[in-house]
This record gives sequence, structure tokens and C-alpha cells, in this order.
Amino acid sequence: MADRGVDLSALPKEVRDQLAELDLELSEGDITQKGYEKKRAKLLGPYIPHMPNVDLSLPDVQLSPGHSADPSPSPEAPGPSTSSASRHHRTHRSGGARDDRYRSDIHTEAVQAALAKHKEEKMALPMPTKRRSAFVQSPVDNCTPPDTSSASEDEGSLRRQAALSAALAQSLQSPDYWINRSVQSSSTSSSASSTLSHGEPKTQPQPQPQPASALADVLAHTRIENSVPPDVTSSTPQERGSRVDLPPAVRGMSRGQSRSSMLDTADGKRKGVPVNSRVSTKIQQLLNTLKRPKRPPLSEFFLDDSEEIVEVPQPDPNTPKPEGRQIIPVKGEPLGVVSNWPPALQAALARWGATQAKSPALTALDITGKPLYTLTYGKLWSRSLKLAYTLLNKLGTKTEPVLRPGDRVALVYPNSDPAMFWVAFYGCLLAEVIPVPIEVPLSRQDAGSQQIGFLLGSCGVSLALTSEVCLKGLPKTPNGEIMQFKGWPRMKWVVTDTKYLTKPSKDWQPHIPTANTDTAYIEYKASKEGTVMGVAVSKISMLTHCQALTQACNYCEGETLVNVLDCKKDMGLWHGVLTSVMNRIHTITVPYAVMKACPMSWVQRVHIHKARVALVKCRDLHWAMMAHRDQRDTNLSSIRMLIVADGANPWSVSSCDAFLNVFQSHGLKPEVICPCASSPEALTVAIRRPGARGAPLPARAILSMGGLSHGVIRVNTEDKNSALTVQDVGHVMPGALMCIVKPDGSPQLCKTDEIGEIVLNSRAGGTMYYGLPGVTKNTFEVIPVNQAGAPIGEIPFTRTGLLGFVGPGSLVFVVGKNEGLLMVSGRRHNADDLVATALAVEPVKTVYRGRIAVFSVTVFYDERIVIVAEQRPDASEEDSFQWMSRVLQAIDSIHQVGLYCLALVPANTLPKTPLGGIHICETKQNFLEGNLHPCNILMCPHTCVTNLPKPRQKQPVGVGPASIMVGNLVAGKRIAQAAGRELGVIEDQDLIRKLCMWPTMMHQFLSEALQWRAQTDPDHVLYVLLNAKGVAVCTATCVQLHKRAEKITAALMERGGLNTGDNVVLLYPPGIDLIAAFYGCLYAGVIPVTVRPPHPQNLAATLPTVRMIIDVSKAACILTTQPLMRILRSREAAASVNIKTWPTIIDTDDLPRKRPPQIYKPPTAEMLAYLDFSVSTTGMLTGVKMSHAAVSTLCRSIKLQCELYSSRQIAICLDPYCGLGFVLWCLSSVYSGHQSILIPPLELESSLPLWLSTLSQYKIRDTFCSYSVMELCTKGLGTQTEILKARGLNLSCVRSCVVIAEERPRLALTQSFSKLFKDLGLSSRAVSTAFGSRVNLAICLQGTSGPDPSTVYVDMKSLRHDRVRLVERGAPQSLPLMESGTILPGVRVIIVNPETRGPLGDSHLGEIWVNSPHSASGYYTIYGEESLQADHFNTRLSFGEPHTLWARTGYLGFVKRTELLDASGDRHDALFVVGSLDETLELRGLRYHPIDIETSVSRAHRSIAESAVFTWTNLLVVVAELSGSEQEALDLVPLVTNVVLEEHHLIVGVVVIVDPGVIPINSRGEKQRMHLRDSFLADQLDPIYVAYNM
Repeated sequence: MADRGVDLSALPKEVRDQLAELDLELSEGDITQKGYEKKRAKLLGPYIPHMPNVDLSLPDVQLSPGHSADPSPSPEAPGPSTSSASRHHRTHRSGGARDDRYRSDIHTEAVQAALAKHKEEKMALPMPTKRRSAFVQSPVDNCTPPDTSSASEDEGSLRRQAALSAALAQSLQSPDYWINRSVQSSSTSSSASSTLSHGEPKTQPQPQPQPASALADVLAHTRIENSVPPDVTSSTPQERGSRVDLPPAVRGMSRGQSRSSMLDTADGKRKGVPVNSRVSTKIQQLLNTLKRPKRPPLSEFFLDDSEEIVEVPQPDPNTPKPEGRQIIPVKGEPLGVVSNWPPALQAALARWGATQAKSPALTALDITGKPLYTLTYGKLWSRSLKLAYTLLNKLGTKTEPVLRPGDRVALVYPNSDPAMFWVAFYGCLLAEVIPVPIEVPLSRQDAGSQQIGFLLGSCGVSLALTSEVCLKGLPKTPNGEIMQFKGWPRMKWVVTDTKYLTKPSKDWQPHIPTANTDTAYIEYKASKEGTVMGVAVSKISMLTHCQALTQACNYCEGETLVNVLDCKKDMGLWHGVLTSVMNRIHTITVPYAVMKACPMSWVQRVHIHKARVALVKCRDLHWAMMAHRDQRDTNLSSIRMLIVADGANPWSVSSCDAFLNVFQSHGLKPEVICPCASSPEALTVAIRRPGARGAPLPARAILSMGGLSHGVIRVNTEDKNSALTVQDVGHVMPGALMCIVKPDGSPQLCKTDEIGEIVLNSRAGGTMYYGLPGVTKNTFEVIPVNQAGAPIGEIPFTRTGLLGFVGPGSLVFVVGKNEGLLMVSGRRHNADDLVATALAVEPVKTVYRGRIAVFSVTVFYDERIVIVAEQRPDASEEDSFQWMSRVLQAIDSIHQVGLYCLALVPANTLPKTPLGGIHICETKQNFLEGNLHPCNILMCPHTCVTNLPKPRQKQPVGVGPASIMVGNLVAGKRIAQAAGRELGVIEDQDLIRKLCMWPTMMHQFLSEALQWRAQTDPDHVLYVLLNAKGVAVCTATCVQLHKRAEKITAALMERGGLNTGDNVVLLYPPGIDLIAAFYGCLYAGVIPVTVRPPHPQNLAATLPTVRMIIDVSKAACILTTQPLMRILRSREAAASVNIKTWPTIIDTDDLPRKRPPQIYKPPTAEMLAYLDFSVSTTGMLTGVKMSHAAVSTLCRSIKLQCELYSSRQIAICLDPYCGLGFVLWCLSSVYSGHQSILIPPLELESSLPLWLSTLSQYKIRDTFCSYSVMELCTKGLGTQTEILKARGLNLSCVRSCVVIAEERPRLALTQSFSKLFKDLGLSSRAVSTAFGSRVNLAICLQGTSGPDPSTVYVDMKSLRHDRVRLVERGAPQSLPLMESGTILPGVRVIIVNPETRGPLGDSHLGEIWVNSPHSASGYYTIYGEESLQADHFNTRLSFGEPHTLWARTGYLGFVKRTELLDASGDRHDALFVVGSLDETLELRGLRYHPIDIETSVSRAHRSIAESAVFTWTNLLVVVAELSGSEQEALDLVPLVTNVVLEEHHLIVGVVVIVDPGVIPINSRGEKQRMHLRDSFLADQLDPIYVAYNM
């Protein structure tokens, strides 16, 4: 290394100042790393002693000799670079106090090299789009140029390569250069990259006023033929670009090995009676049935069919396998016998308290690092004695003491008050109660406080000791009591300050028995899942452990020890509190708070007190090194042992090296650095003994990361980037026996070249998890077995949770911890390793204080890696995104594993552990619950989800349709068809009478029916219109309606000058005027077209649709009301349409009083009665033609189905402009004579209970509504049922409540409606649905006589294959579907394969075709597309019934024969509608229905109000409306991705988070997904956030 020999303190002052200034520039981000190194090398050039490059790593040996001066074991040390010390210094300054346990220069170089590989490739990630307001924390002016006229900072997607080439940030080009470059150098991870790069389009986007928001926009402006986003859905790894390195396990996968061969081997091992052993097959069968469990436990009722779903990667033949012999247990040196060893630890304290009372035991420091007080052994003894006496005699009464020996007591003391803690700990030992030291709770909701509560509960703790100062600081309730912490048992608090203690009476002596197996103290430990358990340490273990540490560390009486660790647990407790008292050592404790304020404090203490031993972590080495330049005169030559407590961390090696580099000149000897390994269960596992002066240092292992991920030790030869350098942690402890066993499954001994879990047998370890016997057995009583599975002996071992191996000379090496293990696709990765890699990717500008958490979540049958880091407050979007993309690449290169999700959260928002680290469990919990609130997120499911099932290949239709049909019949499957009952002959007395009165056969048309009713029953009220207050504002009898219609006819003829067959637009609010105008048109022989009037407050959006229908229908005239006429001609209207070209507008408000001339133009059957215009869910405006004959049959069919007579009353709360809603509102009453109570749905907005109170008031039996009405009532009135009941609302009269829709029945909504209003008397059987489509407005309608609608559960996986498989309720992957109502009389349906047009069996999903006299007679189009007409309205089956003409509904569904009987006594055939064919998504060869994916998405997080999905090329786009605060927006991205992957086996390509109300919904309450798609592509959504999961 360039300045390795430079003693920085010896440099001239001005050079030191210049270096400091340079460091500052780098930390502020004013200079690049490269520039920094150049300038620094220049400054130091004259002072560098030239040394030849030494090759320090031996190629074939597993270990390379240690070397103190140079931390880098790389064969070619880089030239003018910097020493690790200075580099460490820089990172510290720049990143704030970052968590440098993971800092490694070797690693940094590896990462830089790995990233350099990617330099050439351009970044394939479009940058996410974020609304400015969403996250205020990054200042706007932080955006990096180029940022001129047409580009905006949201256009990060264009600057893909910027994320990788820092050079471009310096040389700014013009925006057109950027745009052209970015489109050419587009996605590398795609198979579409070829198409994108061929065209090299030079087109330039027009400068736009609003920010262009992302990929969609770029692609929209550059040539359209190139606008193909990467096809990331294909599953063949070869197609992915070079950036996607699949893990080796997947790469060399041979597809040949079939699953069955694996199953055979499994079956081969089944133990049963061998069949050939002369046992009859009957008995054999009997035996086999006896072996089967009688009834499966509940979880097994639904077998998890992951085998069918998941693509199982075949094992890679090149996977390294362990080849060594089986390991032999390693013995530590025997424990020596010491003559004057005390019989118990308390005895040692008693001895020193009596004989060496003035000897210092403990010195505590204040916050500035100066000594605060010193506790002598005499004081420690007398105070502990007082406390023991108080605890046993003064807390209760003589007869009822609060504490008895053996009770557990919590010790709650801050780290800054070690003396109080020591006194409390030894006081408890003397009183023979069991101390349980825990952290001080800071708030009610402390991270992990619930788990601490679990620990206190499992240990049965009800008393807590604390100091007065600490007690004052605890959070209190308003009346001054200590708060009840989350999850804690009730606690009694006792203050242990000396003034509150009682001096023991003369005759009282503590009982100090010889150490036995009773528990002495309990140390807490947190597991991977976050649960906190107490490890009990017995008195004999405590004593033996002290003895073993004394022997291993060679402690002498009266030495001085500096302890920087937490004295409540772990090494800080074992060395700094227990062993130190055993040996009368003077301990100087340096609390964490002091270290934060003054990182050099521990080094100064060593120097001042000439300490012989120091107890530190890597972090402390690092901090001291950062601050060392202020200290000239420190001298560390007194240290004989520098114990590195977390030396088992693979990244400790570089901290030790760097520290030595700096402090060797201050007297630090290389051989005193002693890394050690410990675990809460086994206590100290191994420790390096100090070496002899000048002896060679222990060697290091340079291991291959690839080998490690397969659990095998391989010396790294090929690629230095993926090497891990590990230092040993010395030899096993005295008196202990150690083995290495497989970490999962049975504890089988490992081979010598295999990584496994270290297990230890020792008298000095923990004995159990207190109060948890089940968990204890698996950890503390493990008996290792050999390859054959036989135990190797009787003695139990304890699992340490450390992963490692035994190297040459019985040295122990640790490569990771069990709890940090991430198992991805069968390979092991260590969370710490990934943190280190992420930290090595220049986090200076992005990561706050190096705070990074790594964990895995299980999604779709495998673990997925998630990295969460805190983002610096001043980091720009660009920097953050760049850092994230680089981390992806570095981890991909070095660890060969894909990241699933990378999230950045605002600084200081991750849950903390008591000592300031990140609480991983809580972070993971927040991530899964959507409470993490990231400010940046990057999901990469495409690269890391490699176990998706193969895409389905559609079979070419080679087999003829007829043979399929025969095949179905042979298989016993019936052809899927169903029919309503016959329309039959006229059986109606009314009509018979009508025939007598009307000698001609013209009664059959609606216009005649109205005239006939006006003559025969003039005063019968047909219509009642209600307003918001429920008052009838308008009624119409037969004769009133007839007369009004005649007046309108006259007006049309006079003012309109119309011919028969002209189209007339009716523009009315819902009401009776609309009905009168309709019949007026029929009388005049013109064709009415009903159109929803424009919304006066939203003309810009609603008027163009009106204009479009008027234009498309070529209307000759508009009938409307005066207010609407004024709107049509207003100035506001002129802003959105051309108002000068309206056809004649006639207002029908004040028609002349005089009796109009009688004009009546009788129709013919084929003549059109009206045009029905509607916007379909796919956004298509279609008008269908309804002939007079069809209208009459339709009305007749509804009359029969619903048994409508003139004596009946029905209530309608629907929009009356199209479909079945229009038929029920305007036509049915006139035909059947029943009374219709009309409730305009808009009135519900001002008076929610209107519809329900009308039903109750008029005792309505049959009502019709829309889903939007039902949803309004469910959401708005669901909580008010009690109030409504009190008002006397009663729905028991309702016999049928039919929802009118053209979609799959919304089961969840109808069920919740039924449940909510059950209390008001609504029958659970009342609610049902209807089904109609464009070609036939009414196919199903639940009538009065048919059976109740049935519900079935179908398997969603089969449905995607167009198969229908019924499953039990509650089965996994099941979808409940409700029948769409009974098929109307005269209607036949058949299920047809939309491709082959052949009929299907009833186990298939196909298109619903309908044959009925009331089908529409065709589309009304300007261009008259005859082909579509024929195809949709008059089409024939390819075989079966070639003569019948069918209409295609465009909906997929299936028919199932149920057990129920219909009116005629036959079994009822139910029709189930699954969804619109046009809306289905074809992804991975399977058919998906958007509503299913949307249902899953809406369940993913409480703040998702509504969602919609569509595809964009081959990507699935999910748009979710966020109802919560904007900071939750990014929480939704991973949750949406997870749920769609889990439930639908699809990877979401783009997640768009928008405001509520953005997803367009039509009047029927159906989502307009195609409109949404168009808005997304045209960048009109104004999204809160767009995440590209690429």
C-alpha cells in the first residue's frame, strides 16, 4: 500500500493540514474518490519509503501467513493507493459514526473490482418516479444535472448509465444527447434489448411543460415500434442479458432428470413388509392401511401442492462437495488445579473485602471520559452485604418475605452506572436470589420490549432492582406511576442506592455454599425470530468459567483491565465483573456513551493506568483509529492482551490489522491481539492466547465465497473478488471438548473441509433456557452422530450458534452465525457478509452512519433477501438510486445471489436495540406489515425469483373439434349448455282481453301496450319518482304518460322536421320525463337514444362522451330539459366541445297546453325500437340496435321470470341509460303493468338510507339496484344498523334484491350486504345478481320461482388453464364464485372454445354464447363493420349444431349442473360468469382475470383503497390507490409484489401508487382498466410513486 510506511504524525504540519482539508472535501462529497486518492498520493509522495511488492498469499495452502502491516492479502497490491488506516479515517469522517464492524478494505477493493466489471454495461433499471410532495426530506436543488429544458429530475429513467459512470456527472451534455443515448443503451436485462438498440432512433421528445414521468414517457416519444419494454416474463435464463448471473445451482440445471426418479429413491427407502416374504397381498394391504394415519391433522387436509407449482432447480453437478474425513472432536487443555481456589465466587469477594479492602475494584468514567469514582473491594463487599440483607429481610414481613432464595430478580441499570450494577449483582448472589440483567426500557413501545416481557414472564420475574436516577428517568403514567411496558408482567420496583439499604444486624451472616448446579444468574439472548430467552448459568458453571478464563488469559492478582463492553452480559460480564473479582483485578469501565463522545477514551485509560488487558469490539478499534491523530503521546506497550470480543466476525480481521497499523508505532505489539468467539449458550467458545514476542503470527484462511455458500471450505484461487479472509479465534477453552456438526437436521459430524455449527461440551457453559424445557433439549443436550447415524458417545454438547471449522493446529475459525444465515435456493449466505459488501459500495453520500439491515423473507417457496438502509438526510434521489443499483451489482458479482428488495428509510427511523444497533426482527416485522415507510425502494424480483413454474405452451389444435366432443362424451362429461324455460303460449288474461279489444295483431309492441293501458286502465299509477327526502315528487298514470308522450310527438314533428327512422338523443336526468320522451319517440316512429346528461360541475370530462354518442348515432335532434339545454349552449361547454354544431335542441319542459294532433306511426317487428349506447369496461363505446320484436320478447321474459302483474310494486335504484337498467326503468312497467318506484341513485349521495327506507315504507317485495348503490349502503350504513332499526326500518318484506351488472358477481360485497342488514330483517336468500352483455341485455335474472343461486369454489390454478375444478371451501388457491342468476325464459347458453368455436365440456372455462329472441340485432356503427356484426351476433358453432345462430357475449364462464331442482323438477344448470374475455391478461401462457389479482392486491395493506391491473407489453402493471398518508406509499410496493407472487405466481413489472379516485369507474361501478392504461402510458395519472420492479 502506498503510504504504508508513513507515520502521519511525523509529517510537517502544513501537509497534515492539507490532508485534513482533503478528508473534509471527500466527506462533504466535493471531490470524487479517484480525485481524492490522486491528490493524497501527490501530497504523500515525497515521504513514502519505497518497498518492493511482496506476494503474501500462498496459492495452494489453505492459510496464508499473518501480516501485521498490510491488511490486504492481495497478490498485486495496488500502486498509488492509500493505507487502510487513512482509508478508514476517511470513511469515518464521511459516513458519520458508521457501524464499522463490517468495514474491510480487502472487501472494498473486491467490490470496486466487481463494479468495474459492470461499468461497460449500461444500467438496466429505470429510476422510480416520485411525486415531489411525497417525501419532503430531499431538497429539490440536490438533483444532479443534466436537468435542462425538457428533462426533469424525475427523468431518472433516462439517465440509466449515469448510475454507473460517475464520469458523466462531471461532463454535462445537452438533453438531446442524453435522451438519444439512453434509448439506445437501453435495458440489458431483456430479450428486447436487441430491438431497442437496432433502431438507434434520433427522435427527440418535444420539450414539455410538465415533468415527463418515466419509461412510459420516453418510449411514447421515441419511435413507437421500439417501445417494447424488456420482456422479463420469459423464464429461460439464456435470454436474460449478461447482468443477470443466476446462482450456479440454477445455471447448470439439467432438465432431463425427471421428478419421478427422485420420487423412486424416496419410495425405495420406505420401510414396510417386503412383499416377497410369503405374506399374502391382502395382509400386505391391511398392514399398509394400518400404517396410514387414520385422520390427517387439520393442516394436512389441504396438501400443499408446491411440487406441482414450483420449478425445482436440478442440482448442479459442479457443486463443490466436502471430501475430507470425518472430524475428530477437539480437546482443550485440561483445567489446572489451583490450591487456593475459592469454593464459590461470593467467597472470593468476601476474602478480598476482608483482606484487601482498600484495593480498587472498579473505576467508572463520566461522560467526558474522566474518572468519576472508584469502588474498592471493601466498599463492594459491604454494600453487597447490605443489599442482600435488605432484599431478604426488609421487603416484606418476617412471616411473609417478598423474596426467597432462588427467586428471579430483574436488574435494570444503565451502562453508565456500573458500580450500582456490580453491587446489585453481587448482592443478589449473596442473597441467593437469581439476577436477570436487562436493558433499561426507554419508552412504552421500545423495540423488542414485548420480547423482554416474554423473558421476564418465562423466568417468573416480578421484582426489579434499579437506581434512583434510573427510576426517575423511566417513562411514567400521568399520575406518576411507572408505566406498564408492552408485554411485561406486573413489576415491583426497588431502589438500591446505599441510603435506602439497611445495615445488617451483628448476628446476620450471608450463606455462601460451595458452588453447585443451582442457577447463579440468567443472561438474556435474542433469537433470530426476535424472541428473547434467558440462558441460565449454574453456580458451578460460573465458577468453572472464571477459572477457565483465568487460565486461558493468564490473569494475575492485582492487574488492571479496561472494559469497553456492556457489563450486563457476554464478555463484558464474564471478564469485567466475574473473573475480575475472582482475581482481584482493577476494572476500568468505559461506557458506550463515553465512547460516542470521546472515541479515544479507552486508549487513554490504557495509557494512564498502564493496563495489562483491554476488552473491546472491532467498533472500538475503529473509532480509536479515527480519532488517534489528536493524540501524540499514547503508549500501549503495557498491554499484554487486547481481547477482541467480536473477533469471530469475518470482517474483524481488517479492523485488527488497521488498528495495529496505526498503533504499532505507539508500542502496541502484534502478538497481543486476541480475537475470541463466544455464544450466550456455551459462554466462551475459544480465545487466542497471546503469542511469544517475535513469534510468527497465526495464519489466515482465504476462502472462496462460492464454496462457503455450499458449506464447503475451498481455498480461493480463481477470483480474488469473491474471497473471504478469516482470522482464527485461537484454541478451544481449557477443559472443553468441541465438535463441528451439520447446522440443520440431526447433529451429524461434519467432514474436515465442511462448514458446520460448533458444539461444545464443557462444565463452564450455560445449562438451559430458563423456563423453556422444550427449546432447551434441542440446544443444550445435543449428542453428535456419525455418518451412519450412531451417537458418538454419551456426553451432551451445547449448540453455540456459530458456524465455522477447525483449521491446522486445531485453530478454530468462525465464518458466521446461525442467526445471520440466509438460505436462498439451497445456498447459504451470511447476513454480515452482505452488509459488508453493501457498505463497501461507497455509501458516503447515501447511507446514514453505515446503518444497514439484511434479512430474508419467505415468498413463493424460497427465502428472498431484503436489504434496508437508513438514508442520509442530504442524499439526493439520484445518489440513492445510484447506490442501490451498485449494491445490486456488487452482491450479484461477489455473492452470486439476487436481491429481492432494497429499501432506504429516512435517517434514525429503523427500530434500535438498546445499545443503538438495528433491531433486525422488528425491522423485518415492519417490512412485512407495511410499517417501514421507505423513502426509496428497488424491487428486483425478476432476477432472484428463479423457481417460477414453466410458462404454459399452448397446444396447437391438431385434434379435430368433433373428436374432442366424442372424447368428452366418452369421459362422461356433458356438453356445457343450459336453457331457461320455454316462453310458451300467451297465458295472460290481460293479453286475452287485449286481443278481444285489439282485433289486429298489433298488441305486441310497447307503443301499443301503452295506448291500450291508457284506454283500459287510465288511472293506474305506473311510475312514482322519489326525491332525496323520500317524497314522491312526480307520479305518472297510464293516461298521463300516454298524453305527455303525444305532446312530445307533436313537438318533434313540428320543430324537428324528422323522418321515420331518424335517431333522437334523449338527454334527461333519471325520472319520468325520460320515460315520456321515450314513448313520444316511439309514437313518432323515430328511434330514441338515451344518453346520460353531462355533470354540470365536471363538463370537461363528461360532455365529450355526450358529444361522441350524438356524433356516432348521427342524431337528428336532441330532446332535453331547459336547464340542460342552457348547459349545452353555455360558455363552459364551449371550452370542451364545439357547441355551434349541435343538432336541433328541443326542450320538453313547457309544451303547448292545447291538445296535440294525433300522430301515431305503427312499427313493424324488425323496425328498431331504440339504440342502447354504453361504454364497455375496456373503454369501447358501442351502440346496439334493439328491434321492436326483441323488446317485446325481453319484457315478456322478465315478466314471466319475476312474475310481474299490475298489482305488484317494485323499487328501482339504477341508472336508466343503458342495458337492463334502462329496460326495467322505462319498458317493463308499461309492458307488465306493475308499479315502479323510481329512486335516482344520485339522491343516495345526499340521503344514504333512501333506498332501504323506501323498501321498508312501501313493503317492497322485489327491488333492483347496482353494485355502486349496494357498496354505498354497505360502507355508509354498515355501522348504523342499530339507528335504522330504532327508526323502524324493516326489510323482512324483501323477497328478491337483484343487482344488475355485466360482470362476475361480486360475492364479497353481496355477502357483506346480506350480513350487515340481516339485523333489519333482510333474508340471507334475498340478494342475487343478474347478467347481461352488449349482445344480449338480459341473459340471467334471479326470478321468484327458481332455486336459490348456488356458490362454488374453483381451483384458481386450473382456471388459469381454462379448466374448472371444484374444490372444498377454504382450500388453498380457491376462488368462490356465485351463480349469475337463473337463465331467463327463451334463452339458451352454451360454453364455447373462443379459438376453435367448438362446444366445451362442463369442466372447461369458455366463452358464453347465447341464443335468444331478445338478442340485439347488431352494432350501430358509422362504418358498419359487417364482419364484427356477423361474428358477434350471428355466428355458428364449428360442429354440433351448425344451424343455430348464436350471439357471442364476450364473457368467459362455465355451466355446472347442481343438485337443486328447477320449477319443472329437472336438475338445475347454473351459469357462472368468470370475467370479460377482452380484459383477461395472457401472462406466461396462462389466462388471468384482473379482478382476482386486484382482490389479492387490495388485501395486501390496510391503506390500499382500490386497485386495478393491466398489462403493458409483457409486464404486469398494478395501480393501487393509497388511502393513508403519502409516507406509506412505498410500503405498498413490496407487499403488492409479494402477494401477487405468492397467490398468482406472477412477477409484477410496475407498481404505480396513486391518490384515491384515480382509477376510473363507470356508472355501473365497473373499473375502466383500459382508460387507466391509456392514462398511464400518456403519463396523466400524477402518481405518488412509480416503482419499476426490474
